[in-house]
Amino acid sequence: MKQNWINYTFYGLALGLLLAALQFFKYKWVLVQHTTEWYVGLVALIFSVVGIWAGIRFAGKKAPEAVPATVITRPSAEVAAQLGLTPRELDVLALIAEGYSNQEIADRLFVSLNTVKTHISNLLSKLDAERRTQAIQKAKTLGLIP
Repeated sequence: MKQNWINYTFYGLALGLLLAALQFFKYKWVLVQHTTEWYVGLVALIFSVVGIWAGIRFAGKKAPEAVPATVITRPSAEVAAQLGLTPRELDVLALIAEGYSNQEIADRLFVSLNTVKTHISNLLSKLDAERRTQAIQKAKTLGLIP
């Protein structure tokens, strides 16, 4: 019984070594047949590793800058009521004064671009201004924006 166990172990090891040798020569043959592809793959791997290292090393680990929240302050209700300005138009006016574009105002107020354009048009007519800069100047004069 003990002899059979030794024989099976010997045959198992021999077959394992034979299989390992066949795999080795198979990979050796693949390497010889496809040398160019292996070199290209190795160069690509090296450049990828160097690129990742350089990106981490030189770019640093800076946290992305957060977009500052816009604090919208409400002006006196009486001046706004005299001009007929709605609260949303006052919000748009404050964002215009901070220098935001129409699309940025739309994104911040969660409205469409056309809605922002309508509010701006209403603001210009109610403030009797031809341009945004004139509207901002008049709004500052009237105390609508700081």
